[in-house]
Amino acid sequence: MPTIKFSLKDLQNLVGKKLEIDEVSKLVEYGKGELEGYDKDSDEVSVEFGDTNLPYLWSIEGFARLVNGVLGGCKGIPKIEIKKSDYKLIVDESVKYVRPYIAAFVAKGHKVDDYLIKQMIQLQEKLCESYGRRRLKVAIGVYSYDKIKFPVHYKATSPESVKFIPLEFKKEMTQQEILEEHPTGKEYAWILKDAKKYPILVDSADSVLSFPPIINSNLTGRVVSGEEHLFVECTGIELEPLLLAMNIMAYAFYDRGFEIYSVDVKYENKKITTPLLFNDKIKITLEQVKSLLGLELKNSEIKMLLEKMGYDVGSDLNVKIPSYRKDILHPNDVIEDIGIAYGYDKFDEIPLTSYTVGETSLLVKFRNNIREMLIGLGFQEVLSPILSNKAVLYDKMNIPDFGTIELTNFMSETYSCVRSWLLPMLIDFLSKNKHFEYPQRVFEQGLVTVHKGDSVVDYERIAVVSANDKADYTEIRQVIDYLFRMLDVSYSVEDCEHDSFIPGRVGRVIVNGKKVAYIGEISPKVLNNNGIEVPVVGLELNISELFEIVGKN
Repeated sequence: MPTIKFSLKDLQNLVGKKLEIDEVSKLVEYGKGELEGYDKDSDEVSVEFGDTNLPYLWSIEGFARLVNGVLGGCKGIPKIEIKKSDYKLIVDESVKYVRPYIAAFVAKGHKVDDYLIKQMIQLQEKLCESYGRRRLKVAIGVYSYDKIKFPVHYKATSPESVKFIPLEFKKEMTQQEILEEHPTGKEYAWILKDAKKYPILVDSADSVLSFPPIINSNLTGRVVSGEEHLFVECTGIELEPLLLAMNIMAYAFYDRGFEIYSVDVKYENKKITTPLLFNDKIKITLEQVKSLLGLELKNSEIKMLLEKMGYDVGSDLNVKIPSYRKDILHPNDVIEDIGIAYGYDKFDEIPLTSYTVGETSLLVKFRNNIREMLIGLGFQEVLSPILSNKAVLYDKMNIPDFGTIELTNFMSETYSCVRSWLLPMLIDFLSKNKHFEYPQRVFEQGLVTVHKGDSVVDYERIAVVSANDKADYTEIRQVIDYLFRMLDVSYSVEDCEHDSFIPGRVGRVIVNGKKVAYIGEISPKVLNNNGIEVPVVGLELNISELFEIVGKN
């Protein structure tokens, strides 16, 4: 979860009120956060926010804005003034297929010091790494305005055609050299892995500002203490996340005393002026509030509570959402903030109205029985995260995607989708345990989630692998023979094709006409993809479907 650090004195200055650390601890809860600690000697406060849907809180400025509303210093949506300007950013169509979108603004009139630079970098990095999916979706650059000549141009060029001195370096490098030699370039090179041209941001004097989303120029992209005027831009693969990121950054700078000037971003067939303040609204009703919270509130009370949380509210409960938030998708999201502002500690307790006796379900007993059998055969159980990624599930397993549930706002590429089968998790386990002696015989039981037509379906499955010098089809066939004999289930195996297994050494297990498992020797290509140097055999059994069949017999 995102953790931010700031000075308590700075928070007090932004809020305009002296706050004790105990008060801060309580106020953090309004943002679904938790005080991690306070160092009195350095005056540093550390706060962890548990909701990744509220990126505006990942800065002291955003948190102070929330506190200001809660304490009554500001009612409704906080003010921001964006001044119209003649600044232009021209987007060349060459970026269309690599990184097509950009937004920007200019901030003037407030001198930065080392502490403010640190806070600015903290927000920038949190937005890029978490909300921005490690710069894939959002990458932000901050520059010294006084070193830039407008208009600024955003285009794509061949990897070797442009040279500049990247941040923290002293020699000129091409974009390709940066990706291969610069530490930051190597860390984020994956974003441009398949690109034939690379994005570049230059001013009208042809001076390089940055190589988005990798690194700034050492000349214009280095902000130092004492600067008063800044240029801020954001690039990405979708427009809306960029607009939100720019609104969050613009509000943060405005709260610091900067004047915010717009930038006209000119695309081939359209123009967008940024920051672009949203005009999102959502309607709620008293009935919805009562149904969800159980509270009998008047319109005036709801209006007061929502204004504390930074909304503008009409008399008809038509709610306007602040432009630094895009997490409001349903009336329930607004009503949740009503509950937070009201105080969950003030809700009356409700007595129990029913009483039930819990017991283990038949499916759980069935799967636990299979687990115990495998343990009796000498297999060791492992547990892996329910979240995985397409490289592990498909690329390394030598098969195409067969219907994955993907996360829209994942924190890490490693955990970007829900696992759709279990064998890849065990193969990945073997690849990370090559330093242990063989044989390695492991299994895992758990949920998988797949698309089935237009539906999303969960299945209980169990997967088994054995890795050793003599592993073959006979070994894994003996495992399935034993399991089904103990379950008193008749089955057959028919030949099939599956690219994760060796052709001719893979079978489909069938019970009562239902295909319930794959079984066979893992393909050498899969083993090579995972760096495994011994033969591996495996099976994956659909416990949900097998239980349904056994239950009917």
